[in-house]
Amino acid sequence: MDLSAIASNIEKVNGIWYAKNQSKISFPETGYDHCLQIEENSFWFKHRNECIVSLVKQFSPQTTFFDIGGGNGYVSLGLEKAGIPTVLVEPGEQGAFNAQKRKLSNIVCSTLADAHFTPNSLGAVGAFDVIEHIEKDEEFVKMLHTYLQPSGKLYATVPAFNWLWSIEDEYAGHYRRYTMKNFTELLQKAGFKLCYTTYIFSVLPLPIFLLRAIPTKLGMKQEHNVATNESEHSAGQEGMAAKLLNKLWLWEQQKVQNLSPISFGGSILVVAEK
Repeated sequence: MDLSAIASNIEKVNGIWYAKNQSKISFPETGYDHCLQIEENSFWFKHRNECIVSLVKQFSPQTTFFDIGGGNGYVSLGLEKAGIPTVLVEPGEQGAFNAQKRKLSNIVCSTLADAHFTPNSLGAVGAFDVIEHIEKDEEFVKMLHTYLQPSGKLYATVPAFNWLWSIEDEYAGHYRRYTMKNFTELLQKAGFKLCYTTYIFSVLPLPIFLLRAIPTKLGMKQEHNVATNESEHSAGQEGMAAKLLNKLWLWEQQKVQNLSPISFGGSILVVAEK
């Protein structure tokens, strides 16, 4: 795919498109390899992917999908496997390298702004746990709106509720968490029309609050622990807990498939239209 036709500030080197200049991003340098370690066995990444793919197949099945800030390409790979042509746009070079190892062929190592995409050129874009990393989130969402074609779709996930804020958010480079109200208002202010909104991970707020937020507030948890994080993502892989969680994830996926909203959860998932 010749992406230079719609992005004027990129050049291809060793199979990856690079912006000719690179801006700083709010994401830890070790974050890519850390995510790579946990993604394949993580219930969280797997469930989020199932929900995302379900919605993209409903709203943009024939449209090239631009996965903005897509990290190691986990979502992009899931979309490609589902038959959705996908372009990963990831400013971190290590993330781009990891995505190339996953055999993704359309990779742009750049921020959305640095690539200089042509306005009104993208049919569908995703920002999955990206917007909370952007200090000026309103400007970023307006930029997404500018680059989308008329009636183009935006798919986005963000972490929910500031009362769940913990040291993990600080390590990840988050500026905030959102409520459904302030996130949808952000999108509408940028000119988007909402197509579908829901919370997902309906059971996670309680353990996040007890195991992350409270210890952080009490000063008991003062640094990110990789081993603990890996353990949390692989929780519920066996036994009765796994069976119960799998039933819950299947219930959530069915709700998303039917475009029925879930009223509470650890993440927000939105589809919006320009």
